[in-house]
Amino acid sequence: MPLMEHIKALRRVLIIAAYAVAAGTVIGWFLSDQGFAFLARPLLDVNRTLFITTTPLEPVLVKIKVSVVIGIVIALPVLMWQLWSFILPALKQNERRYLYLLVPSSIILFLAGASFCFFVVLPIGIKFLIYAGGHAVPATPFVTKTSYLNFILTFLLTFGLVFQLPIILLVLIRIGVLTPRALAKKRRWALLIIIVLAAAFAPTPDLFTQGLMAVPMYMLYEVSIWLGYLVAHKRKKALARKQDGT
Repeated sequence: MPLMEHIKALRRVLIIAAYAVAAGTVIGWFLSDQGFAFLARPLLDVNRTLFITTTPLEPVLVKIKVSVVIGIVIALPVLMWQLWSFILPALKQNERRYLYLLVPSSIILFLAGASFCFFVVLPIGIKFLIYAGGHAVPATPFVTKTSYLNFILTFLLTFGLVFQLPIILLVLIRIGVLTPRALAKKRRWALLIIIVLAAAFAPTPDLFTQGLMAVPMYMLYEVSIWLGYLVAHKRKKALARKQDGT
């Protein structure tokens, strides 16, 4: 299509996506209290921890932010459909086949990373962070709703993105940039890079949280190597068929 047609198509996608998020946010407004109560569970499970608000606007702003998050989750099928409708016409048939696999796999891995963070990392990490200073002076932790919401959303987003590592490595193997054998030989360097990335992108600077991020990253790296052998084998067969055809 001409450039202006692409721009019009993109504009239509963005408008529909914006309406979907807005509609989801309206629904999320009525679910925001339950949503925040669910997100607050890792902190409320810590004894003697209380939420506070420091400004009159803070409760409303937190409610709006939670509503938007719920709205995005509700609108996710529409967002993905619009994204696909914009991308698919530009792809060949064999390229569409890979997209059908990559997009659902990416969503599943993102949800797996966020779930691992919420149900495993946060309950342990929050207790460690709150009580890391010891009990020499008794104190009751007070946490503002805004700071906690920003904290937990950063954690969930970071772990969701970290769990995209297998997708990235498998795509690089499929297009021939990497090989499983090369990844296996570079395990030591990969471990070092993972530790550096965990230190750089962990939501908090403590070694405990960085370790909780580095361990699943390295496990995903190992899984990517074994899955990479299957992808490389299929790529080799596809190249052989192409050569036979020519």
